[in-house]
Amino acid sequence: MLQIRCKNNNITKSFPEGTSLIDVYQEFADELQMPYPVVSAKVNNTSQGLKFRLYQNRDVEFLDARDGSGHRVYVRSLCFVLYKATCDIFPGSKLFIEHPLSRGYYCNFRKRGNEVLTDEDVESIRQRMQEIIDLDMPFRRNEATTEEAVRVFAERGFADKVKLLETSGQIYSDYYTLGDTVDYYYGPLVPSAGYLNVWGLERYGEGLLLRVPDKQNPLELDHYVDMPKTFDMLAEKVRWDIIMRLSNAGDVNKAILRGKASELIQVSEALQEKKIVQIAEEIDRRFHDEDNPIRIVLITGPSSSGKTTFCKRLSVQLLACGLRPMSFSTDDYFVNRVDTPLLPNGDYDFDNIKTVDCELLDDHLTRLMKGERVEVPEYNFVTGKREYNGKKLKLSNDSVLIVEGIHALNPLLTERIPDTAKFKIYVSALTSISLDDHNWIPTRDNRLLRRIIRDYNKGAFTAQQTISQWKNVCEAEEQWIFPFQETADVMFNSALNIEFAVLRTHAELILAQVPRNCPEYAEAHRLLKFIHFFIPVSDKEIPPTSIMREFVGGSSFKY
Repeated sequence: MLQIRCKNNNITKSFPEGTSLIDVYQEFADELQMPYPVVSAKVNNTSQGLKFRLYQNRDVEFLDARDGSGHRVYVRSLCFVLYKATCDIFPGSKLFIEHPLSRGYYCNFRKRGNEVLTDEDVESIRQRMQEIIDLDMPFRRNEATTEEAVRVFAERGFADKVKLLETSGQIYSDYYTLGDTVDYYYGPLVPSAGYLNVWGLERYGEGLLLRVPDKQNPLELDHYVDMPKTFDMLAEKVRWDIIMRLSNAGDVNKAILRGKASELIQVSEALQEKKIVQIAEEIDRRFHDEDNPIRIVLITGPSSSGKTTFCKRLSVQLLACGLRPMSFSTDDYFVNRVDTPLLPNGDYDFDNIKTVDCELLDDHLTRLMKGERVEVPEYNFVTGKREYNGKKLKLSNDSVLIVEGIHALNPLLTERIPDTAKFKIYVSALTSISLDDHNWIPTRDNRLLRRIIRDYNKGAFTAQQTISQWKNVCEAEEQWIFPFQETADVMFNSALNIEFAVLRTHAELILAQVPRNCPEYAEAHRLLKFIHFFIPVSDKEIPPTSIMREFVGGSSFKY
């Protein structure tokens, strides 16, 4: 008999060898009284599907869709149902699950004859999805040698999956079936389609928007948020992928194997620099607008989006336009540490807008806009106090003020400055590459890997510590950053197509240090499994001005 400890209630019970997680959960269900349906579990801090069978003593934690791991399992399974429905209704069609958007997932769908997608088509797909769910079709996992899995997908014409698996370096690879439909997913699924009761499907542009449960209340659909500017930036990403002739990890790996890594880096950097030049030229044009000249550039973005290096590169291009950029730090306007708001656990909430003295900052910016000389504070992070050390600023006739910070687009910081005088920029690492047509790479994974590497290289935090803080970071972004991204005049994507191949060389050893017996191991294990899909590339070809250098080190900029 096995001894299985349920971490949800810290009770241990005995089970026969080979017992599935579903059976274990049913034994504990009455005592646990989980508030939402269980969709997956962590076994010894590793994510597993509920069909997983136990053959040794284990710790088990059951998860619903509020947990990040559980939510990914739910969404992944729902994507498979969508894919099967499109195959059943439109044989020969192609579905590309491209990226998160508007609190759902945007999907590019092409019918065999490239006919325009209609509302009737969407309704037919929606009805077929519901039929699959009502039938409670089981998801079946098939473990095979990678050669066998490649053969299965090659026979069906899935070039994206063939390239991914051929270059993965794995001996064995799992693939899944739903009825007679075959697909590949790099993480577990729910046991059957009947688990998927909260979802929606609607047209979005020329494609589909797959709507998913709210992460706070999985019994309700996440609320829709219109994001036209973000969609345009993602469309630009697709155009860049076409230029680079890359759309998935297999394409990147094949290019690396052909000795094209250096070229990929050079073209990716050139495309980013081209975009920065365009932004600088637009700022210059509007700076010289006689009717409504801009004098202040506001730059924000979520953690590890690369906004600091972006600011420095933008400043260089503004100088090339004949302007004099003057950097202005919102960090110097932090309230004294004793006045900093607290999180429910008693820690300082440094991401809260109340951490910044908005009234003083707005006053100083307004006076600078009027041409006054202003003595600005400098924040002493050791003492936790604002200090005045005689630092004074004054804008000249050719000066433009650049304000960078997580709250830069929050109107509370610049209430008294006319909107016509502001130019707002939102920076984010919108991942440019998918694993394959149905396995997207979450933007947050890109940023988390960057942050783990940077924190470790600076000696600030271990990977375990960075991962443990990440949930609070993401919650703060949802509250204080994302609501303002669509107000930006322009958006900039800081991700590079070859980025994960470079990050792998840094992240592997760092993530491997996370102990197996801590909760953060689950995320470290998932990230390690994910980056192993990419063939590693040295960072020696990354230029010193690259945004990547902000995280892997070696930047020529001073931070």
